Amino acid sequence: MTLQNAPGTVGTVVSINLSERKTVRKQRFDRGTLVLDRGFEGDAHAGDWHRQVSLLALESIEEMVAKGLDVGPGDFAENITTQGLDVMTLPVGSILKVGDEVILEVSQVGKVCHNKCAIYYQAGDCVMPREGIFAVVRVPGEVVAGDPIEVVELGDGTCDRSPEDSIAASEQVRAANECNKVAKANGGVGV
Repeated sequence: MTLQNAPGTVGTVVSINLSERKTVRKQRFDRGTLVLDRGFEGDAHAGDWHRQVSLLALESIEEMVAKGLDVGPGDFAENITTQGLDVMTLPVGSILKVGDEVILEVSQVGKVCHNKCAIYYQAGDCVMPREGIFAVVRVPGEVVAGDPIEVVELGDGTCDRSPEDSIAASEQVRAANECNKVAKANGGVGV
């Protein structure tokens, strides 16, 4: 299945994943409440910053399973596991509608992982730095597993909540992902 991210593309929320501490696998829930400009109620990553909500595609998790890892939704500390959207190629500033009311704006693509976190040691790899995205909550509300998640608009590479270094990190991750695609297409192995 080829994933897309053009405006109007609709995927599905597979699960909502929350934890009271950072750097640990998150517990799966059927629903969660997003608070305006904060993130999920009760989640350690919620706060007054640009990485309020994290999203990772189930397809990325399934690639890790195919490599022999025993992982599933929430194991990479993502808040929302999606299916059917190519989240890792959404530019910063992209607008996503979740369910009937929630609006998220992509604030960072991937992240630079300076240290190997507990998730890396537990799972043997962590796809979040290279395939996850982060967003800020523009319109709050309830998110329920099974909700549609729609690409409303593609971003222009900017988000007013993103500091300059996160935009630079997004570009680093995007460039590394492109290099990996080229290497794999030419018969090499990506990072």
